[in-house]
Amino acid sequence: MPQGLRYGRANRHRGEIEALIDGERRILCLTLGALAELETAFQADDLTALAERFATGRMKAADMIRVIGAGLRGAGNTFSDEDVAMATAEGGIAGHAAMVADLLTATFGGPKGEIQPDP
Repeated sequence: MPQGLRYGRANRHRGEIEALIDGERRILCLTLGALAELETAFQADDLTALAERFATGRMKAADMIRVIGAGLRGAGNTFSDEDVAMATAEGGIAGHAAMVADLLTATFGGPKGEIQPDP
């Protein structure tokens, strides 16, 4: 089980979301460091290229693992991508996909770039 887990209410204005992973509420956040990690993983030239890649709405399971892992680590959780691959989410694979979509919306904003309100 990963150590150093961060619990509590997510702050959407900081780009944080809350998700139920392995039965525990966890905070995820794509910090600048987490975004740099994703730029490298996806070989994106810059943040715009990364955002455009995510805007297609098409993602492999391995992509979702990387995004969730980066979000967990960005919020101070000590999850490896291998830990994420073995983790369960509320709602199964649909829950993982919703988590990624929510995290990307919190990070990059909504359709017009605005921060979305807390659900």
